[in-house]
Amino acid sequence: MAADRDVEEEWGDEPELPEDAPPYWFAGQHLPEHARAMGLTHHVPEGAILDFAGRLDSTKPGHRIAAWCLLVLFGTPVVLAVLRVYYAFSS
Repeated sequence: MAADRDVEEEWGDEPELPEDAPPYWFAGQHLPEHARAMGLTHHVPEGAILDFAGRLDSTKPGHRIAAWCLLVLFGTPVVLAVLRVYYAFSS
């Protein structure tokens, strides 16, 4: 078919990947190896957060904003817990 040949010619510059390798855009491809060794996948909450954070690109402003939001989101409870312990022992 002529249409199939046109598509192959147009997209012929893509690198060849092994057939058994999943595409890079599939979920779970950005997990660190030690996280996979612990059994984390993108199906569990901790693994999903790691996968999301691993996809962030520091050159994109929106990704930087998301990283700062994550830092505030996970850092605020720690700061409040430390302050609670400090006030409990200071009075």
